[in-house]
Amino acid sequence: MLNRRRLLAMGGGVAATGGALLWWGQSAAGAEADTSAAPVADPHAHHGGGEATATAEPTVGTGTPPPYTAFSEKLPVPRVLRPVSSFGDTDVYELPMRHAQAEFFPGRPTPVLTFGGQFIGPTIRAKAGRRVKVRYVNRLDRAATVHLHGGHVPPGSDGFPMDLIEPGQSRVFDYPNRQQGATLWYHDHTCSKEAEHVYRGLAGFYLVEGQEEAALGLPRGAYDVPIMIRDARFDENGGMIFEPSPLPTTLHVNGRQAPYFPVDARKYRFRVLNATLHRIIELDLGGLDMVQIASDGGLLPEPLPRKKIVIVPGERVEVVVDFSAQAVGSKLVLKDVFGGVDEPVMRFDVARRAFDSSRVPGRLRELPALPAATVERDVKLSFSPSGEEFAINDKTFDPNRIDTRIVEGTTEIWRVTNTDPADTPFGPVNHTFHMHLVPFRVLDRDGKPPLPGENGLKDTVLVRPGETVRVQATFSGYKGRYLYHCHLQEHSDIGMMAQMEIV
Repeated sequence: MLNRRRLLAMGGGVAATGGALLWWGQSAAGAEADTSAAPVADPHAHHGGGEATATAEPTVGTGTPPPYTAFSEKLPVPRVLRPVSSFGDTDVYELPMRHAQAEFFPGRPTPVLTFGGQFIGPTIRAKAGRRVKVRYVNRLDRAATVHLHGGHVPPGSDGFPMDLIEPGQSRVFDYPNRQQGATLWYHDHTCSKEAEHVYRGLAGFYLVEGQEEAALGLPRGAYDVPIMIRDARFDENGGMIFEPSPLPTTLHVNGRQAPYFPVDARKYRFRVLNATLHRIIELDLGGLDMVQIASDGGLLPEPLPRKKIVIVPGERVEVVVDFSAQAVGSKLVLKDVFGGVDEPVMRFDVARRAFDSSRVPGRLRELPALPAATVERDVKLSFSPSGEEFAINDKTFDPNRIDTRIVEGTTEIWRVTNTDPADTPFGPVNHTFHMHLVPFRVLDRDGKPPLPGENGLKDTVLVRPGETVRVQATFSGYKGRYLYHCHLQEHSDIGMMAQMEIV
């Protein structure tokens, strides 16, 4: 459960003390899932046919969810989406956005929104250098758009918040995949509705597989598992509630609360995404090493053994966990211990011995030397005393205003400062800075070295109250308008977002 200490440590501390971080006093509505994710009522969802009818607005309950037994359901692994056609160097996919009902509590369906009829959305596995085109079809009762988080894509396929796909319409997005292998994710990016839509289910994994990884010998196939951690609040009927207070208190993983996952006694690669609205999570596997091999932008230079890993909303961390020393029958609980809590995320059940030819080499990749920066900029993240307005450089988002113009091909250093103090009336307010189009390198935090695991390519980074984080990026590949914003989605929804134009 969420206590005051945990609440005030979060980016969204404003909401539970009367501010307006979350103001949509309503339950979730819309979507569809298959047997590889949260159970759904629509029997046609997995087979691509039929339309769910669960579009009625549910009532808001008490917020006291039904009892639930941890580790009673198996972790679902999202199905891999198959191309509808392929030609030359291009794979073509079709992905509808649909309404359905999911069950977070057995026998208690709740309306959700989905990609492809499942909660969470299906995984797209792309190959670096091979183009992907996705036709997104909107079968919802509302407009939406799609952003490929971490994608190096043309501006028309970036999911600008005002470039909406209206109900009944479709649009083709072009993903050239001219980038290193990495764990990306696709999600809604509708202006002022992103938090609501993502909370209700509009998100899925997009994994770019780089050729350089094949020679490393990392775990592959069934031993390469995506894990999406989300949070929600439920009423007494097991229905999803989206309202101002309190903040979501229940974690769910790939659509299940505290699931178990049978593993062989060997190495696994886990691609972990924090897709919560505003929960900072600190992962702890009972003291067992989690060897971090990658962050947002792909592989780290070298593996980093870690006992605990902090991961913020929008951020991805890839780890290899070796279960070979564990006895068959062992059960290892992965917990969130951030801010003094002790909440189970999921459990790994060692089921059998297994042959393992995978390895984690001592060197994973070589990062290029940082080019000389020609421009330095200041980016200030702040919220108003009332908590009703979040801004970048004292301006809230205006889709008709270009905030930053950048010459294509140049390298810049951005000083990103969280101007909010730690002792606000609402408690400390964290921000997570996300930049579209290009990855960046974290140079330092208040002049000190980056945090563990931040020495690779990043696109999302925590900025704590009063802190300045310097990042360096090279803006190459495309010209056009892109966004930078806080990835605590309520913050960006109410203004903490800006536009850059590459010229």
